[in-house]
Amino acid sequence: MNIALWVVQILLALFFLMAGVVKATRPKEQLATNMGWVEDFDGSQVKGIGVLEILGAFGLVLPGLFGILPILTPLAALGLALTMIGAAITHMRRNEYGYVVFNLIVMAFALFVAYCRFVLLPL
Repeated sequence: MNIALWVVQILLALFFLMAGVVKATRPKEQLATNMGWVEDFDGSQVKGIGVLEILGAFGLVLPGLFGILPILTPLAALGLALTMIGAAITHMRRNEYGYVVFNLIVMAFALFVAYCRFVLLPL
């Protein structure tokens, strides 16, 4: 179970790291071609979301690897789950229901990591 959990953590971390780097480094106008939702936010908010995703990705993996503040892993997972709730709400307002389903699936994986690292297999 621990190996499966680490696989989920690493995959989530890679997903959020890639998504966060894109949001944090590209201008809003460039993102708008593939991510219509950025029109609902200003550039600094989009970059802030990207930075939070990057920090969450690091929080999923680094505390367990280095054994420093392992409580940060389930907290990072909870934070990323909250991010996905915000993403789902944004897509629902825009009637982009396919994205909502994706957001809820990613949120479920993040909540799985949080529950397992808080209760079943703490680091």
